[in-house]
Amino acid sequence: MALPDTLPMTFPAPGLPARVRIHEVGPRDGLQNEKTLVPVAVKAEFIRRLVEAGLTTVEATSFVHPKWVPQLADAEELMPLLEGTEARLPVLVPNKRGLERALALGARDVAVFASVTESFARANLNRSVDEVLEMFEPVVAEARTAGAEVRGYLSMCFGDPWEGAVPVSQTVSVARRLLDMGCEELSLGDTIGVATPGHVLELLSALSEAGIPAQKLAVHFHDTYGQALANTLTALQYGVTCVDASAGGLGGCPYAKSATGNLATEDLVWMLDGLGIETGVDLRRLAATSAWMARHLGRPSPSRTVRALAPKEI
Repeated sequence: MALPDTLPMTFPAPGLPARVRIHEVGPRDGLQNEKTLVPVAVKAEFIRRLVEAGLTTVEATSFVHPKWVPQLADAEELMPLLEGTEARLPVLVPNKRGLERALALGARDVAVFASVTESFARANLNRSVDEVLEMFEPVVAEARTAGAEVRGYLSMCFGDPWEGAVPVSQTVSVARRLLDMGCEELSLGDTIGVATPGHVLELLSALSEAGIPAQKLAVHFHDTYGQALANTLTALQYGVTCVDASAGGLGGCPYAKSATGNLATEDLVWMLDGLGIETGVDLRRLAATSAWMARHLGRPSPSRTVRALAPKEI
């Protein structure tokens, strides 16, 4: 039996934003962790379907060396297939060479990926935190000169599989440096999913005290311990209005084996719809898209909402 379109019922709660922008990361952060390669035509169709479902920001791919992330080695093939797509299509760039490749293909939204911890900086880019940030300075400057919007990712903001607890001050320091070098938005990553609502509140408060307002921030939670939605709600209550999520709950991190799937976009939209917060996303169309991708991947979608809304399709 199909679920009535009248559900979920809407009951707004005080102290929440009227609208949230979802930064969809499934095609990049989700597919990069798949064991099998997804054909470029399927990736392009996935992105088109996500945009048709109402998502206005869809992170398309990454211009890293194919040796490091072979699942995204087809970036040059993918971008021309997306011409005319009416959405922001950010791409990840690890260095100046990656930026040049992205700009040559018309990218106008780019992101750099920094670590808060030394261990992950070494595992991910074989550099110290300081060396990574120094490498990004000319990348961000060149991107801004070219007229591109620049987002800065901060990984391991709440915990690290090698180092354990991460001091809040450590995250604030890296965030401040990314903002000062020209990043217009910072995404706070709970890469291994260990954050809890109190920890989220503590970090957001510390960032605010350091002169970094909630309007400059996005949150990126993994659901390893089932805390992603609770953490997201806490961030929204603090004033954050951009949330990263992955269609169907795809994703993880190839450099941090304890990082399980991202917050599922459908689970996020179900909660936001129930709170009366606008996203512009057609939930049922989105769930159908994730069910379609799950069939291509040959396994069920991790998203509870996808399984509830499209049980016969996955």
